[in-house]
Amino acid sequence: MSLHVLAAIYCSLGRFDEAVPALDRAITVPDLSKGMDHALAAFSGYMQLGDTYSMLGQVDKSIASYEEGLKIQIEALGDTDPRVGETCRYLAEANVQAMNFDKAEELCKKTLEIHRAHSEPASIEEAADRRLMALICEAKGDYESALEHLVLASMAMIANGQENEVAAIDVSIGNIYMSLCRFDEAIFSYQKALTVFKSSKGDNHPSVASVFVRLADLYNRTGKLRESMSYCENALRIYAKPVPGTTPEEIAGGLTEISAIHESVDEPEEALKLLQKAMKLLEDKPGQQSTIAGIEARMGVMLYMVGRYEEARNSFESAVAKLRASGERKSAFFGVVLNQMGLACVQLFKIDKAAEFFEEARGILEQECGPCNQDTLGVYSNLAATYDAMGRVDDAIENLEYVLKLREEKLGTANPDFEDEKNRLAELLKEAGRARNKKAKSLENLIDKNSKKTKKESTKRYSMAQKSYRQVAHVGLKFNYFLLMLVIDKLPIASILQQGLESAFEDDLYNVIDITNLQHSLEQQKREVEIELKRIKRLKDKLRLIYEQINLHQFKAAPATTKE
Repeated sequence: MSLHVLAAIYCSLGRFDEAVPALDRAITVPDLSKGMDHALAAFSGYMQLGDTYSMLGQVDKSIASYEEGLKIQIEALGDTDPRVGETCRYLAEANVQAMNFDKAEELCKKTLEIHRAHSEPASIEEAADRRLMALICEAKGDYESALEHLVLASMAMIANGQENEVAAIDVSIGNIYMSLCRFDEAIFSYQKALTVFKSSKGDNHPSVASVFVRLADLYNRTGKLRESMSYCENALRIYAKPVPGTTPEEIAGGLTEISAIHESVDEPEEALKLLQKAMKLLEDKPGQQSTIAGIEARMGVMLYMVGRYEEARNSFESAVAKLRASGERKSAFFGVVLNQMGLACVQLFKIDKAAEFFEEARGILEQECGPCNQDTLGVYSNLAATYDAMGRVDDAIENLEYVLKLREEKLGTANPDFEDEKNRLAELLKEAGRARNKKAKSLENLIDKNSKKTKKESTKRYSMAQKSYRQVAHVGLKFNYFLLMLVIDKLPIASILQQGLESAFEDDLYNVIDITNLQHSLEQQKREVEIELKRIKRLKDKLRLIYEQINLHQFKAAPATTKE
């Protein structure tokens, strides 16, 4: 117990790293064979250790500690004890924070069963469990089930006279209606909640501001921009002068939601300012690493969209570091951020680095989302273009063949990317003097980093220069010799390429690249530019979708809390 107290003192001082060794020692002291007191001490130690890891942002270790504590508690009390139900709920919330929604749903169902067995019908405990279950169902896209749980929770809270909790549930119901595009019903739910919050908490309470933000989002989605901006201003006015008791997390959450609205109406600078304010509020708060990483990733996307690639790369890099440290390196969101960081590196001509990020993103998204997911296929396409620029033509061909095979056999060819990818593959095959391989590819061979690579001979220098030229064209730069050399200096075959380029440009180093020296006809170049322009347009559309995923992560990454 002394070690527990020592660890608690360290935590109160913000010295969480020093609390971990004390708790590691504390959990080794109890002997579970010596009765309930020892089991209780071990359980308390594991739960306190889990809380400490959570404050350090190490979510995986936190959940592992909670699971050990739950096992000990079940062995000591049985699996239907009400205290076990509370621990299951606690662990479910941690899994929601880590976006492990299937595991969270399993634990929450167990909690509901325990509370139904030991509590009165429509109890406050059951209502709290149903609110958590609704959050999980919403995150999984099962909006009808989420709505059902929220309605039952609302009825239970009404029966227990919890007016403010009913209003909070009305906000959640409004969110579900908005997801289902039932906007009139959503407005009705939000207005009900707004009336209750204003009468019970005052006009300047953050709960009122949060409803303003939801209404702003709704009106923005329905094209009523004037009303949307008005609600945003009302919310910002409340956040600018918060009432006592308002937490930084509440303000930061509201600012990030408002920034999303500004970004959607093409005001990226205003959106960036709001995100920077939100990040400043959270930067000194323990346990907020994942939330800050989500904000940085969103900032990276916006900086990328406005062409500030160096700043975007730095923002993504910081987000990736935090996500690695917090144990989210295997999540789909982490894969998406890696892909974005790879794109930023391409714009900065850091081709080798881009390939590394794309490869890591490919492995994660394949495991988490499956090979047929659009994000996974997008990474394959990006990786193929990067391999092409690096001179790894065989790898580029293999990636594109795999993507086309999936589209033809499983996804259909209606996707607009199909023709683009097909044309790119045909061009690469023509350069390599090969025909398309119709034989099925093994995914294991495709992602094996140690697979044999076919090396390009030095006699194909002009072909290598062609591919570097095409990669520069992807990012819309002027095609002059010195800009091309910036890319080539980053590649492992720099010396070969330099010799080839110096030969190709020896007549006039300051003129635009002569396409004929690269053995491409004007017709081929025109067709290639048209394809790339279409690709850039689709890339912008993809970035908007990725932004929405990051926005979703921002709010699902925050710890699930339910007032009882």
